[in-house]
Amino acid sequence: MKKIIFFTFFILLNSNSGILANDKDCKEFKKLSVDYLKCKGNKIKDKTISTGQNIVKETKEYQKKEWSEEKEKVKKVKNKINKAKEKVIE
Repeated sequence: MKKIIFFTFFILLNSNSGILANDKDCKEFKKLSVDYLKCKGNKIKDKTISTGQNIVKETKEYQKKEWSEEKEKVKKVKNKINKAKEKVIE
């Protein structure tokens, strides 16, 4: 139980430090200014784009791995069928 609590605390601590680090960059502007909103908007946009790119990359890698395994299975079945056809022809 202690390990779970420690692990959860560690994850939360690390995720919050990244969020807080991004807030420091925009603190030079007033909270309701246009520049502040642009600064925050750009940070969110950059994070969203990089997250989306990571998701697409991981999906492509997963599909490539899974499909290559399935292709090997299909090749094995085709080889078995071809060998069976050759035996029938002989």
